[in-house]
Amino acid sequence: MVLITGAAALVLVLSRTPWRLARNVVTIVHEAGHALVAVLVGRRLRGIRLHSDTSGVTVSRGKPSGPGMVLTTLAGYPAPALLGLAFAALLSGDRMAAVLAIVAVLLLGVLVMVRNAYGVFAVVASAVVLAAVALLAPSEVQAAFVYLMTWFLVLGGMRPVFELQRKRRRGAARDSDADQLARLTGLPAALWLLVLGVIALSCLVLGGALLLEPALR
Repeated sequence: MVLITGAAALVLVLSRTPWRLARNVVTIVHEAGHALVAVLVGRRLRGIRLHSDTSGVTVSRGKPSGPGMVLTTLAGYPAPALLGLAFAALLSGDRMAAVLAIVAVLLLGVLVMVRNAYGVFAVVASAVVLAAVALLAPSEVQAAFVYLMTWFLVLGGMRPVFELQRKRRRGAARDSDADQLARLTGLPAALWLLVLGVIALSCLVLGGALLLEPALR
């Protein structure tokens, strides 16, 4: 099951239309990362917007520069891969119920802060799928769903970084997280892209090792 769900997640990430649909999950986690760190550093969270093109924006109020703003801006792209790594660690400890509970709390938190209709639809649709699996599906289906979701997060954390690099190479996305980090810190956006890529790759390697360990015994 671990290998099959990993292969299925890889197909999702490398595909075109399935990725475009599944990328909404990555966007939800991305914006949740911004929102969580904003609250942790003392900023006032104003709202989250999720768009049908799978982009999103999180608005917070506070000092427009400084470490808190840097951390808030930095948090988005690594969030899916870091969450996937956390899920992989929980699964290695046979704590599947904890993974489902964390996803439920994450979706509820985002839903409270969403400020547009498509965002509400995307979060509610994700919550319906989660509820159906958690409450109605047999344990084997629940396990397959959780492993697929975990693989998708650690694998899917890589693709947005490459997509951002391609957009910037074409002269687009000049207000991306990497470009905002460059303006906040004075360090080049290319360096921040490298940092984001290293974080995502590290989570993929570590998370993959945790997920594959039982299959390789």
